[in-house]
Amino acid sequence: MVHALIWLPLLALFSFLSWAGWNEYQKVQAYSHWAKDFDNAKYDVFAMLGRRGDRLVWGKPTRQGPAALQQISLQTVRSVALAVDGRPASPDAPPAKARRIALQLALDTGQQISIPFTETGLAARWCKLLQQYVSGGPDCPKELIQ
Repeated sequence: MVHALIWLPLLALFSFLSWAGWNEYQKVQAYSHWAKDFDNAKYDVFAMLGRRGDRLVWGKPTRQGPAALQQISLQTVRSVALAVDGRPASPDAPPAKARRIALQLALDTGQQISIPFTETGLAARWCKLLQQYVSGGPDCPKELIQ
């Protein structure tokens, strides 16, 4: 009886971890299906993001695909900046560790959009890519984001 009481919490923990892994796997599968139509795409636990031509689309990942999808035209973006822990950061030398990472998009209308990231390196590459596109570069290099 005592042994069963000791193993019961471990069984519950294992069951929870199995469910959490299956749940995340389903989200990644939904993302891979959604991302097929984009030139560049990213997935993390905070947001799914895709760029096709001059359209930028993002939403929250779920098992059924992205929820709360939003999209903008990159032609309406005035500037793109990397924000780390609420402060501006250089995409050329992002900090190694951070708690809150986001791309900050300033639109022509004055609206500010924040797209969350989990990795500073990935956020910095996206920032460079979108800055190049917004600055009027001839074409976005696909090799920055892969």
